[in-house]
Amino acid sequence: MGRKIPLWQVLCVMLFTIVTLMYALGIWGSILGDTFACDYGELHVPLIIATVVAALVAIANGYKWSFLEQGIVANINRSMQAMLILLMVGLLIASWLGSGVIPAMIYYGLAILKPSIFLLAACLICCIVSLATGSSWGTAGTMGIALIGIGRGLGISPAISAGAIVSGAYFGDKMSPLSDTTNLAPAVAGSTLFEHIRHMVWTVTPSLLIALILYTILGFTGTGTGANMDLPNAIRLGITESFNINPLLLLPPVVVIIIVILRLPALPGLIAGVFLGCLLGGIFNPAIVAFSDWFVTLHYGFEFEISESYFDAAAALGYSADVVEEANDMLMELLTRGGMEGILWTINLILCALCFGGVMDASGMLGTLAEAILKVAKSVGALVTATIISCFFINVIASDQYLAIILPARMYKEAFEDRRLANKNLSRCCEDAGTMTSSLVPWNTCGATMSTFLGVPTQQYFKFAFLNLINPFVSIFYGFTGISMVRTTDEEYAKILEKREEDKQAALATLQA
Repeated sequence: MGRKIPLWQVLCVMLFTIVTLMYALGIWGSILGDTFACDYGELHVPLIIATVVAALVAIANGYKWSFLEQGIVANINRSMQAMLILLMVGLLIASWLGSGVIPAMIYYGLAILKPSIFLLAACLICCIVSLATGSSWGTAGTMGIALIGIGRGLGISPAISAGAIVSGAYFGDKMSPLSDTTNLAPAVAGSTLFEHIRHMVWTVTPSLLIALILYTILGFTGTGTGANMDLPNAIRLGITESFNINPLLLLPPVVVIIIVILRLPALPGLIAGVFLGCLLGGIFNPAIVAFSDWFVTLHYGFEFEISESYFDAAAALGYSADVVEEANDMLMELLTRGGMEGILWTINLILCALCFGGVMDASGMLGTLAEAILKVAKSVGALVTATIISCFFINVIASDQYLAIILPARMYKEAFEDRRLANKNLSRCCEDAGTMTSSLVPWNTCGATMSTFLGVPTQQYFKFAFLNLINPFVSIFYGFTGISMVRTTDEEYAKILEKREEDKQAALATLQA
């Protein structure tokens, strides 16, 4: 173990990291001109460089590399299950594309949804699915992909559609008792699961209502090209000419949702979805992916090729050449993806980000930053604001939503208790920011995953993820006004102090042993 790293050194590491990542994203180029532009925009190498800089600062303060390496490995281990799920989702996407499941979802969705209500409906659909499954990733990787396709067909910007999808997906990730973060936050903050969920209703309800109003306004103010339905109809024609569409193809997503609702393990549930997709593909669309080609498709992803009959059918129906070509290009882009190979870019980015987060956590730099923030948090509102800001910055610096919940809960638990604030206030704050802002950071595990699944860069959709943007500010508002900030009684506080002393004695006994 080394000595405590000074705050100014921690801030220098953070500043270097942020500047480097902004350069890689091309942000400096848009602000300062072409001289500072980065054409490629990849974040992997900048994160490795930031990891090296953070490690050098830690080593200069007495930390051994072997200790920092243990921190990196521990950080990666915490996210290993998530990365395995990512690989399975890659298989699932390839399976559902090659079998016709996702094309069927797009086909039926284009028949039902209209441009004016699409954003509202997309957000609500994702709210329901994610609440039922407890998974924002599962919602975005299945229903989200279909909704992006439907939105494109209706002429709606993919960035706006992705924002509505992410908002709905993270509603369930925040509120569902099946969600890992919904269980994690009360566990580390000292609250209980259903007490925590009931308390979150105070912040998420107004946030969701505001988001839905904004999506409704966007829908009715000309977001989509609803006046001309030639493009959506041409897309539906392209799907029917290329796939055999049957309502039974909607069975795999229903089965996966039921499996998750029954609280069966996620990985077996996703594998079941993959096999069911391949089975239905063999029944309804055997000519799309031959039995002998499924291994290649699942590994490298599905590559869509439109049927030659589409062009003749489109011409017979009187569609213009521009509409026919645009529908073809759109289907090629939407339906060519998935596979284990296609998801490795995201996993590599997550690994690079977790390396950086592991060094920052093991060296105590994140703890130093949180302590400095706590010193200026004199009022309840300031304490809540400090917690929200800490959660967001840990999402930025550590690139992991679990750390963004665990570390602030650990750092501010006693401060909340000493202000006579119930633990459910702290657990709610950690979710209001730790969970909600994770998908707004391009290099965070959640931001990278949402971007990969939906095919829209995080920096494009984040400004339309209204629920995720609004929720932290509602939480801060409650902190300053005192609304819903539940306080402990004298008896409850005495029990907290007693438990704190017992924990301290137990820790001392462990050290002596």
